[in-house]
Amino acid sequence: MFEKVLIANRGEIAVRAIRACRELGIKTVAIYSEADRDSMHVKLADESVCIGPAEPSKSYLDIPSIMSAAEISMVDAIYPGYGFLAENPKFAEISQKSGIKFVGPSADTLELIGNKLKAKEVARKVGLPLVPGSEGAVDLSDAIEVAREIGYPVVLKAASGGGGRGIRIVMNEKELLEKLPVAMHEAELSFGDDRIYVEKFIIRPKHVEFQILADGKGKVVSLGERECSIQRRHQKLIEESPCVAVNEDKRREIEQRVIRFCEEIGYEGAGTVEFLMDEGGEFYFMEMNGRIQVEHPVSEMITGTDIVKWQFKVAAGEELEISDVERRGYAIEFRINAEDPDTFAPSPGLIEELFLPGGMGVRVDTHIYQGYAVPPNYDSLLAKVIVWGKDREEAISRGLRALEEVRISGRGLKVNTEFHKRVLLSREFREGNHHIGFVEEMLI
Repeated sequence: MFEKVLIANRGEIAVRAIRACRELGIKTVAIYSEADRDSMHVKLADESVCIGPAEPSKSYLDIPSIMSAAEISMVDAIYPGYGFLAENPKFAEISQKSGIKFVGPSADTLELIGNKLKAKEVARKVGLPLVPGSEGAVDLSDAIEVAREIGYPVVLKAASGGGGRGIRIVMNEKELLEKLPVAMHEAELSFGDDRIYVEKFIIRPKHVEFQILADGKGKVVSLGERECSIQRRHQKLIEESPCVAVNEDKRREIEQRVIRFCEEIGYEGAGTVEFLMDEGGEFYFMEMNGRIQVEHPVSEMITGTDIVKWQFKVAAGEELEISDVERRGYAIEFRINAEDPDTFAPSPGLIEELFLPGGMGVRVDTHIYQGYAVPPNYDSLLAKVIVWGKDREEAISRGLRALEEVRISGRGLKVNTEFHKRVLLSREFREGNHHIGFVEEMLI
């Protein structure tokens, strides 16, 4: 096992990783920006290094600064978490060339799955169902031809996009003529790659993803699926497991194909294979994320598997000891964000009152504390409230109770707990009829 790990992230995922390391007997080094000097992950780590100012480009995205921190701290591994550099092939490659283990997939694997077109080629090879669309990148004439063939509406996607970015919905040919050049320009600015591909836009789909663990030695295990349909502007807000709309036969069918996909690319570590599911229950491959997900705790709650610990174990060369994973009950995660519950506008500020829920079947992952000043420079996530119940009905009831107990307030600070309660009380959510456009519909 590793002796010392650098946590190349911030916030709750950094705290989560430090806790896993402590249980494994690994010493930790936190990196932090000047804005995060008083953050909890800095207080909990064995050592800490300031890597730059608040701007992410000059701190958490600055590879030379992070590698310098790793070298002066003499770590033998780097844990990237999610966001920032977690899926950056260059970061993984530099880490490996420096003799420091990157806790995650190889640079080559990250390169492959980060290219949506290449990932779709592998998905096609192993029999994963694909959304009808172009087989590769398109120019304007190709896009017009494909759209006419599959029918409108269609969606334009950046070949190197991710995190819900680089997506544009097109309702007709006039919009296609207008939006494709803009989408290509934005893709070039955001990802350094202006390639765009076209897919059929599926009406009212659910977003379903399968959590996997792989040891890089040929063993891949599925921890089941999560539904992440409650989202706004492609950013997830509520996640649950299992998906109420997936039957056992379909679950096993997709799981086997997901496992074959991961075997084909020689995957190592934790990751998710993501799908859209239409109203008829058919699945369509979207992408693979080569990192831990914000919503991983719901899979941990129903399987009893510590996914983050296994990331470290696998990276250290251990073989997966998991085979048949028993799934029990139902879990839901709520992202508690520093934002207005009605407008979703960011709302950073000083936390003057803090009370977080507890009790049977409730877990909270967070990096905040009373007196903590929420900085405006980063993602608005403050905490994740995760609840477990013997079935979905109990999980929803427990979720409502836990949300009622959340007290986070202070100067200039608002949180989105009221939004979550509105979702849980809605008929569509309770009946499992929600979809990825539900939040926008609810707000109209």
